[in-house]
Amino acid sequence: MVSPGYTIGSATTTSATPRHQVIAFIGMAVFFLVAPFFIYPVFLMKALCFALFACAFNLLIGYVGLLSFGHAMFLGSAGYISAHAAKVWGFPPELAILSGTATAAALGLISGALAIRRQGIYFAMITLALAQMIYFFCLQAKFTGGEDGIQQVPRGVLFGFIDLRNDLTMYFVVLAIFLAGFLLIFRIIHSPFGQILKAIRENEPRAISLGYKTDHYKLIAFVLSATLAGLAGSTKAIVFQLASLTDVNWPMSGEVVLITLLGGLGTIFGPVVGAFVLISLEHYLAQLGAWVTIVQGIIFVICVLTFRRGIVGEIARLIKRPL
Repeated sequence: MVSPGYTIGSATTTSATPRHQVIAFIGMAVFFLVAPFFIYPVFLMKALCFALFACAFNLLIGYVGLLSFGHAMFLGSAGYISAHAAKVWGFPPELAILSGTATAAALGLISGALAIRRQGIYFAMITLALAQMIYFFCLQAKFTGGEDGIQQVPRGVLFGFIDLRNDLTMYFVVLAIFLAGFLLIFRIIHSPFGQILKAIRENEPRAISLGYKTDHYKLIAFVLSATLAGLAGSTKAIVFQLASLTDVNWPMSGEVVLITLLGGLGTIFGPVVGAFVLISLEHYLAQLGAWVTIVQGIIFVICVLTFRRGIVGEIARLIKRPL
């Protein structure tokens, strides 16, 4: 299960990319290219940031089988570092985003090295505990601004000539970042490394018996997931010119779980669809005030009962092709 013609056990598999997934990706890219001319760009940017966050989370749970309840620490911590670098250190946006992403990668390496020693609910609880530690650090640290967060973060000028103060320009930069992250995940999934991750998800003892050091593969996947989540958080901080406790608090970790389940766990395009559905619900139900959470909960329950494989998962089942 690691390359064309390579076998794990008795099954021979291929890592070739299915043609229909390539067509679906092209269709998605074309839609996003024309969308800002018909839909509010800021809404789209928020959805794209959450889509990348959910895709990063899905890489871990959907293809390795590791449920993290602490992914908000990567999103939020990267956002704080990116915002601080841009506002206080005067970094240009590309370096600010890279700073936040690198911070998330380092945090992912440390937390992953601790968490992957356990499995199941114990792994989830360790990630939650680590995330809460990061939350209280962000609450108390002076540079984060406490409950006020870091506000009025300058978008700056990308590469010295791309003015990000224009929403449409900012949108296409966010789109480029999202597509780059999505393609990286797409490639990982269809690579020999991705096939090993799937083997670990399906039967880890069997993968160990075949000589694979599964903890190493899981740690690499964890760091990759954390890095991409950090990329989403860094980008989001620059887009909205704000880094706050909301992005590092535990409800955000729960929200990305809902997005992934809603779109389709273990599907490539599911997190993208789930993110747009969730952000759309938040946007159009905002007028309900405090009732919005109850209405969202009812909608999620109905969706989970109706689409047990998620929206994209059910579509894939109907057309009998993986998406």
